[in-house]
Amino acid sequence: MIKIDMNSSEFQEELKNTKNFTDKVCSQFAFVYNPESEVNDSVQMGLTRNKLIYNKRFCPCFMVIGDTKEEQNLANNRICPCKPALEHEIPNDGKCHCGIFCTAEFASKFDNTNKAEIAIHTHSRGLTKEECELILEKDSIDADELDALLEARNLGFVQFNLVDVREWMEWKSRRIKGTDYLIPTTSFYNTIGQIEDQREITTIVYCYSGSRSAYCQHVMSDLGFRKVINFDFGIMTFRGETESGEA
Repeated sequence: MIKIDMNSSEFQEELKNTKNFTDKVCSQFAFVYNPESEVNDSVQMGLTRNKLIYNKRFCPCFMVIGDTKEEQNLANNRICPCKPALEHEIPNDGKCHCGIFCTAEFASKFDNTNKAEIAIHTHSRGLTKEECELILEKDSIDADELDALLEARNLGFVQFNLVDVREWMEWKSRRIKGTDYLIPTTSFYNTIGQIEDQREITTIVYCYSGSRSAYCQHVMSDLGFRKVINFDFGIMTFRGETESGEA
């Protein structure tokens, strides 16, 4: 194992060169850095280490194969900015494998998603319409996210159907306030007709623990519902408003 002293003047000088290099890559290809500065710092230090050891900025997220320069060339090791990132990863995923180089669109969405997560889980503020729309792109949400979405729906920011897929006795005993439909899993195909004309509206399904609703989520997707989201871990984790009795 080769150990590099990150506090040495040699490393710090090369780190400056690496940062200049990644700046130029961003400028040349119209990329932006990852909103998470720790990601960028980690990759830049890895590139610096590889430059000092191998005299090439091999990608720090992959093994460097080969003991000699000839073997390393034959192994087709990734050199930053690597061909797979430029040709496939960034155009398709919005970021390279290491995450340092991103499209402006990916970085903006990533940053906004992080802000929304902080707001949701710290209850520091209500969500914006844009933040709600980002959450509604997910395949599953947690209790805090559902509570925040229900509040946002009451304010008219978003539209979705909240569907309980438990049995009638469970629904009568305790259900999430704001539940729009009861479609029991055991009689699913007999009751899904209630919302067959609402397939284009986002649907959030829940049960007691999240297992029945996950099953119904897949069935509804197969039936052509545009977007179905599962409430993970179900009503047993929900701390928002609930109600009971007949509707």
